[in-house]
Amino acid sequence: MTFYVEDMMPLGLALLLGGLIGAEREYRSKAAGFRTTIMICVGATLFTMIAGRVGDDRIAANIVNGIGFLGAGLIYKEENRVKGLTSAATVWAVSALGMSLGAGHYDIALAGFGLIMGSLLFLAKLSYRITRLNQTREYKVVTTYKNKTLNQYERIFIEYGLSPRRGPQQRIGTEIIGRWKVSGPEQAHEKCIKRLLNDTDVKEFVF
Repeated sequence: MTFYVEDMMPLGLALLLGGLIGAEREYRSKAAGFRTTIMICVGATLFTMIAGRVGDDRIAANIVNGIGFLGAGLIYKEENRVKGLTSAATVWAVSALGMSLGAGHYDIALAGFGLIMGSLLFLAKLSYRITRLNQTREYKVVTTYKNKTLNQYERIFIEYGLSPRRGPQQRIGTEIIGRWKVSGPEQAHEKCIKRLLNDTDVKEFVF
């Protein structure tokens, strides 16, 4: 077995770059944190280096499939919202970073690292601002059944500049349950929610 000192450079860079990205993820309490991201980057580097030694490109190609399964495990649904997409995408990008290092393309790897870290560090605030401009929330209102009860609440949504889309409705005895998917600016949502919370006719309100 021959040990090549030059092999330590891509592995060392994988440890460093993967660790830096992982530290950012760990700081934000994400599922794929410090150690996980290091393992992914170093592992992808190793597999690519092995593929180069044995001359089998299928090894490197299978990294993409393996990372796909790992990333899928990070995606879940919580309160009608899909979570973990950024973590899954980061895992996928870090594996590509490791493959670049394993293949000896350090320029591509460093450029990719800069873009990944830049996106994670500096685009979070921009993403938050974009989200504030338009959000889709699910509303559930339970109130006493009256003629045109649900139309009344749809008019309230529209009054605040929101766009409601009516979902399944249900009447139980003297009560009626209305559900909507409502889109619009965050500020408009907050004003509408405040009004509905102070509405004495509303028996239950989920938002």
